[in-house]
Amino acid sequence: MAYILETVEEVDQLNDTNLAPRFHVVLLNDDFHTYDYIVDMLGKLFFLSPAQAFRHAVEIDTTGRSIVMTCELEQAEFARHQIHSFGADPRVLACRGSMSAIVEPAE
Repeated sequence: MAYILETVEEVDQLNDTNLAPRFHVVLLNDDFHTYDYIVDMLGKLFFLSPAQAFRHAVEIDTTGRSIVMTCELEQAEFARHQIHSFGADPRVLACRGSMSAIVEPAE
């Protein structure tokens, strides 16, 4: 016999107990990566359009960070690893490596 949920509160409570914790992948600002690098990286790694990726670049530049993905922990850690493995920005001679990203709980 199936249990029928009768109220929105019952549905919300059931959903809350069945959801895995979510995490943000946050790209951090630095002085060694160009907007073009960010647009290229976010397009290749996260399949964002140039316009979407550019909005993230502006947010990173103005606020110091941008949430580029929210997902379960395993996928978030993989995304962070992909960002850290993307390599240096060839447009900036002083650039020695990839951008920094962190994983933090989505509250």
